[in-house]
Amino acid sequence: MSARRPALDVAVAGGGMVGAACALALARRGFAVALVEACEPAPWLAAEPEDLRVIALAPSSARLLDELGVWHAIEAARVSPYRWMRVWDAASGAEIAFDAAREGRAQLGWIVENKLVARTLWDALDAAGVRRVCPAQILSFARREDRATLDLADGSALSAALLVIADGANSRLRGQADIHVRGRDYRQRAVVAHVSTERAHRSTAWQRFTRAGPIALLPLSSGRSSIVWSLPEARAREVLALDDDGFCAAAGLASDFRLGRITATTPRASFPLQLQLAKTYATDRCVLLGDAAHAVHPLAGQGANLGLRDVAELAAVLGEAHAAGRDFTAPHVLHRYARRRRAATTVDARAFDALERVFAWQAPGWAMARGLGMRAVDGFGPLKRALAAHAEGTA
Repeated sequence: MSARRPALDVAVAGGGMVGAACALALARRGFAVALVEACEPAPWLAAEPEDLRVIALAPSSARLLDELGVWHAIEAARVSPYRWMRVWDAASGAEIAFDAAREGRAQLGWIVENKLVARTLWDALDAAGVRRVCPAQILSFARREDRATLDLADGSALSAALLVIADGANSRLRGQADIHVRGRDYRQRAVVAHVSTERAHRSTAWQRFTRAGPIALLPLSSGRSSIVWSLPEARAREVLALDDDGFCAAAGLASDFRLGRITATTPRASFPLQLQLAKTYATDRCVLLGDAAHAVHPLAGQGANLGLRDVAELAAVLGEAHAAGRDFTAPHVLHRYARRRRAATTVDARAFDALERVFAWQAPGWAMARGLGMRAVDGFGPLKRALAAHAEGTA
């Protein structure tokens, strides 16, 4: 049996946004791909309220989704472009403002529901020739000289030349691949809700750094704003326990009433925050993508974009080898992807971590120094443009 070619070129474990995008990208480059997922993504319906989990899609991510043939459907369904971004420090009052027009763009990015992106990608898999194995759970896998063999919970098995692990920050398969992670628990939770405000959001993403943590108000197409409020765990529990009026008052105060009073809110949800980086993104016949490789603080809104940049890099590296008739699972090919993406995501993750620490420090005089630094960045056009280009994935 080992002399025969494996049934699949690639098996992708995890059918969320990043896993589905990877399966679609590789299938469009001629790979035989299966996507293994325990639960089909929830349907997206225009008549339903916006999903509480939203992402700030950068131009690089929209470009990838366009190449995959799904961006038009996402954009036509429900997205909210944001053209300005305002970031300010509660302690010093210093502010940094970004304007898409000054960067020669129509928008800085788009606020999009996670569920909409994930479902649109999922629905595109069949037409691209991706084999959807769902519902299914990978119990274990074994790596042989020419393949990875996956043992599924129903007793069946799959074999593929390469296993892509995209099953999230708490990945079991990453552990089975003997890839370790390091990082830190922020002991914070991100509280999320959609709110109505007295004043219009003006297609602007607002973020205020407070003593307790950053609070962001992201523009939604409905005219409401999505709140992402990072708080210490004890304070997050208190905020989640508030009634609607209490939550609106607390969130309005935390956001400095930049959009006036918060007049209404949806039910709230929350998720824990951590910094986590895998020590390598590739090992024998396995690669990591998305949150399985890196989990970052949401203060810069870049988590989903980093995962989609993983997809673009992996598809480019594997596609180049495949098109040239070379072994796309060769260690030097996989490690080329791993080196590039680990270097890039480590820089980003450490930068986000440094920002979290900088704004958390409350030592005397520090707020003044922080404010001076923010004002210097806001006034220095080349540096501000470089920061914007990096966030957009166009640097």
